[in-house]
Amino acid sequence: MAIKVTKDPRTDVRERMYIPNLLHGLAITTRHFFRNLFGTRDTNVQVLDRKGTNLMTTVEYPEEKPIYPEGYRGLHRLVPRDDGKPRCVACYMCATICPAQCIYIEAGETEEQDAAGESRVIEKYPTQFVIDELRCIVCGLCVDACPKDAIRMDTYMHTPSEYNRQNFVYDIPKLLKGPPVSHPSDPWNKREGSEEPHHVHKEAHTRIGEGLVQLKTPQLGAGHDHHDHGAHGKGAVAHGQTVVTQQGPIQVTKFLK
Repeated sequence: MAIKVTKDPRTDVRERMYIPNLLHGLAITTRHFFRNLFGTRDTNVQVLDRKGTNLMTTVEYPEEKPIYPEGYRGLHRLVPRDDGKPRCVACYMCATICPAQCIYIEAGETEEQDAAGESRVIEKYPTQFVIDELRCIVCGLCVDACPKDAIRMDTYMHTPSEYNRQNFVYDIPKLLKGPPVSHPSDPWNKREGSEEPHHVHKEAHTRIGEGLVQLKTPQLGAGHDHHDHGAHGKGAVAHGQTVVTQQGPIQVTKFLK
């Protein structure tokens, strides 16, 4: 119901006391209160799609949980190998790129007498891997920086509530979860030991030519003698030095200290 107001509120005592607006606002609040109190509430997890007389849109967590999108980044987890150990090789790339500095890693060296195939080709492993979930800003940079697919954020879980701050610091036993993951590019799937393979390893992105052409190093002629008069001075160029590549000789400048 619309409220009729005068053109000049200063001449109307009711409008100057804000009584009509106050009563109108209280009527709207009371109507919503009784409708939500006695009406039927739709428990659809999609809040925007709820229907019914009760217009309450509060999610009763944890009884009701919203559906997270596929790209949602939940809690961290360390991905295990087939033997149950984490895929992490303690390269410190995730801890280095973390803008919140919430990742702490201590590395250890694999013992030589370890007979596991994975350990023979992995020199380091994390003795400690700790993530402070209170400092984490859920940016996902650690997942993008990891070269071994050792850390993921695909748990679709919020950080649960705890009674003290120490419980928000997750260590390896708390992070290591999920099914084991193995890739064809894993070094233990390529060879048994850590010794150098017999074949020449060629990366897929490396351009391999038809063959190397033996190029002769050009000799410096008389035309270059004028460059050698200051060779004994500080900061002067030393003897003409060339580097032979597939594209041709490249002049290298070497300064004397």
